[in-house]
Amino acid sequence: MNQEVYHIPALFSDALTALEIKPDGIYVDATYGGGGHSKGIVERLGADGHLYSFDQDEDAIKRAFKDPRFTIVYSNFCFLSNFLRYYNVDGVDGILADLGVSFHHFDDKNRGFSFRFEGVLDMRMNQKAKRTAAWILENYSKEQLADIFFLYGELKNARKIATVIDNARKTAPIITVERLLEVVKPFINPRQEKKELAMLFQALRIEVNGEMDVLEKFLKQTLKSLKPGGRLVIITYHSLEDRLVKNFMRTGNVQGILEKDFFGRKLSPFKLLTSKPIVPTNEEIENNPRSRSAKMRIAQKL
Repeated sequence: MNQEVYHIPALFSDALTALEIKPDGIYVDATYGGGGHSKGIVERLGADGHLYSFDQDEDAIKRAFKDPRFTIVYSNFCFLSNFLRYYNVDGVDGILADLGVSFHHFDDKNRGFSFRFEGVLDMRMNQKAKRTAAWILENYSKEQLADIFFLYGELKNARKIATVIDNARKTAPIITVERLLEVVKPFINPRQEKKELAMLFQALRIEVNGEMDVLEKFLKQTLKSLKPGGRLVIITYHSLEDRLVKNFMRTGNVQGILEKDFFGRKLSPFKLLTSKPIVPTNEEIENNPRSRSAKMRIAQKL
């Protein structure tokens, strides 16, 4: 697979405009992926500007481009503060995070991210991590499975699906995509089959990679890492992520609790630059259908 089709970044121009890139600025791309956003940022930097990009996938790291204004960091973005400290960076002018999964992951049958291919249920972003989707399906209780299908997949029949998986694994382990489909398809609405299977696989992927915990840790660190006036630009793809990001940008915490001073004035550390999220145009969705659920929010540190 060549670099051009590894991933098409959503809201590319909008994201770069939102960062308000200064030629001598210091920036972070928290999710390198195929490098689309990162290349766009570096192209707008002068000789004194620099970009630090994070990715935990070894395959993405191997494909990273070379430029003296660019540093690729082989790590999960939840370690943002540690690595900025390691590189002696006191503060950055902007942070971008595109929380979508790279096309490469969905299209690589060996990674188990998609129900379109036969293969092992893996779903690890970091191939060195121990817990796979197959391990979760084997070791989580029926109640735990129901919780993740309901919370992360928003499946209304989460308990029923968890029950049939629990019954089926007593006969034979569920370690492949085809085995999981064989078990759950009779309990999936045929009129919404693709949508419900996508929700099921999303729930497993989020749990495998601890995505909600990672996002929460990352958001807290952006507040310390941004300089006053620095921009925070985040692209989400499902309601759980979007809710956390919206709460954080509005209040400075993921719970969405807005603190006030003695006089009742709001004490948010950010100025919201988007009252509603920016979404792809019809033209972008036509050219890149996978961008259709993207939502971008922008905030500026006060």
